[in-house]
Amino acid sequence: MLINIFITLALLLLSFFGLQRLFTLPKNVWLLFLVQPLVMAASPVIVFIGGILATSMGADPALVTLPVTMMILGVASGAIPAALLAKNKGRRFATFTGFTLGFSGTLVAMFAALNAHFELLILASFLLGISTAFTQQLRFAAIESVSNRNEVPTVLSILMLSGIFSAFLGPEIAVTAKDWLSSPHGYAGSFLFLSGLFLLAMLLMLNFTNPEVTTSDNQGEARPLSEIIKQPIFIIAILSAAIGFALMSYLMTATPLSMHKLHSHSLNDTKWVIQSHIAAMFIPSLFTALLVKRIGLKNLMLAGTIIYAVVTVIALSGEQVMHYWWALILLGIGWNFLFLTGTSLLPQSYQASERHKVQAINDFIIFGFQAIASLMAGWILFKAGWHVVVLTGLPFIVILFVVSWFYFKKEREKTNQSSATKATALNAKQKSQVSS
Repeated sequence: MLINIFITLALLLLSFFGLQRLFTLPKNVWLLFLVQPLVMAASPVIVFIGGILATSMGADPALVTLPVTMMILGVASGAIPAALLAKNKGRRFATFTGFTLGFSGTLVAMFAALNAHFELLILASFLLGISTAFTQQLRFAAIESVSNRNEVPTVLSILMLSGIFSAFLGPEIAVTAKDWLSSPHGYAGSFLFLSGLFLLAMLLMLNFTNPEVTTSDNQGEARPLSEIIKQPIFIIAILSAAIGFALMSYLMTATPLSMHKLHSHSLNDTKWVIQSHIAAMFIPSLFTALLVKRIGLKNLMLAGTIIYAVVTVIALSGEQVMHYWWALILLGIGWNFLFLTGTSLLPQSYQASERHKVQAINDFIIFGFQAIASLMAGWILFKAGWHVVVLTGLPFIVILFVVSWFYFKKEREKTNQSSATKATALNAKQKSQVSS
């Protein structure tokens, strides 16, 4: 209902003002908190109705997840250009470019719905994906807006928290505005509504200022990418985020089709599960910053991996609404832990002068994995069923456990090395005192 959309926007504003009383952070961070849900609402709409609309348009059953896949391919394709444009023209210019592409994508999607044109829907999804690549860069803009690296987990948690509002905005817009414009299968009005949100976001971003990043002279020349990606910390960061994102997308993409098309659950039940899942992706951000301070990133990563294993058990237990709901809720929480771990560790792998190319390759790998996963989801679902979709994710959960073990091992080695260094220094000091 329309009232739900207004309530969500009102809660976004209340959170915007309320959180500023609790945390002292730069203006840019709060502006991104406000703007991000407006443009992120497009992704849940494509996830929720992309497959349903494609099926209604008569697409091949094996290709009905193509809108979601093309959106994610758009994210992967736009990752490197988005980072390079931010490097050469600044974060502000790059963000406006991305939002303009998103606005164009919503209009193309509206025309696709009006004319029941599957190919246009695919193009629109791709444009929205490229726009999302620019939106994903906002987290790096927020990181660069703070001078203290210890504040990075807090900033990321606050920014990820804003995703709760996109979780409710997207599906509500899809259902509420579905018939605002007459179209063969509906949803033209939904995309028109999204175009208005992109315009509002661009107006708000006029207040954004490019963050100033200082590069110290003693850092030396920027290292080649081939050297940077061999670092253990980079490998841990990329695998945590990429596998976490791919598995989440894999199950999330298959869920609406499995529920609504294969097991005949209602559209409202399907919407509730997807909304709950996307909310669960971001609600943990209320406490993850505190969690990181208490248990550290390595334990947060392990917790996310264990949660993914529990998701598998629940998803294999049945196909009732509550099975899907619990599985998708935990999937969202696990994703939050793994993505926050990967994003928080990434800045430890690069110097300021290397940040754009590392951020670009990071997002390219993450969303490349996600695109492959979403494309495979529809094909495997219609060929082999929901349980096979779930089972094929198990090898990647095993890989996450191995990466977690590797991370623990590296942290233990670092601790032992630090202790040995302190002991050596203490012994040297004691010998100096004795000799004197």
